[in-house]
Amino acid sequence: MNSIAQNINELRSIIPSRVKIVAVSKTKTVPKIREAMDAGQIFFGESKVQELLEKQKQIPDAEWHLIGHLQTNKVKYVAPFVQMIQSVDSLRLLKEIDRQAGKAKRVIDCLLQIHIAREATKFGFSEPEAIELLESNELPNLKNVRICGLMGIATFTDDMEAVREEFKGLAAFFQRIRREYFAEHPFFCELSMGMSDDYSIAIEEGATMVRIGSTIFGERNNK
Repeated sequence: MNSIAQNINELRSIIPSRVKIVAVSKTKTVPKIREAMDAGQIFFGESKVQELLEKQKQIPDAEWHLIGHLQTNKVKYVAPFVQMIQSVDSLRLLKEIDRQAGKAKRVIDCLLQIHIAREATKFGFSEPEAIELLESNELPNLKNVRICGLMGIATFTDDMEAVREEFKGLAAFFQRIRREYFAEHPFFCELSMGMSDDYSIAIEEGATMVRIGSTIFGERNNK
C-alpha cells in the first residue's frame, strides 16, 4: 500500500498544476494530515464544524476549507480562521458568514453550492435560485464575503457519462455566471467539482479545484 506522500505525488503527476487539490481529511487523524502537509499538501477539506475545530487547534498552519453543509448557528466558530466555505447554499447563510467575518475583521472566500445531482438529499441552489441571489439587493451590502466561484457534487453512481453531463452543465453555468456577473472580478475563478472516483472527468470538464479523500488517505474511517 502506498504512503500518503506517494499518493499525493502520484496525483500531482497526473493532475494539471492549474487545478488545486483539496485533501478531504474528515475522519482522518492529525498525524495523517501532518503527513500530507509534509508532502506539500496545502488545502484540507472538512465537513463537520466540531471536527474542523479540533483539528485546526492542533494544525493551525493548514488552509482549511469547509466542504459540508453549514448551519448558520455554527458559522461563528469557523469564521476566525476558515480559508474558504465551499458549501454556501442560501442567502441567509451568506449573510451570517458576512456578519461573523466582519466580527473577525476578515473577508471569507465562498463558493455557491449548486445542486447538480439527481439525489434530492444533496444541498445546493438550483440555477434560478443562484441567479436570484446574485441579483439580490442585499448582496452588494455584504462586504466581508467574496464569492469566488461555484461548487457541485455529482450523483453517486457508476454511470460516468451521467456524471460527465452534470459536470458539463455546472461548468457551462459557471462560465455564464462569470460572464454576466463577475466580468470585472478576476477572483471569481474557482469551479470545485470532482472527488476520488470522478476527479479526472471533472478536470476534463473544467474543474479548477478537486476534493480528494480516499485516493490520498485510503478508505474512509467512519467513526
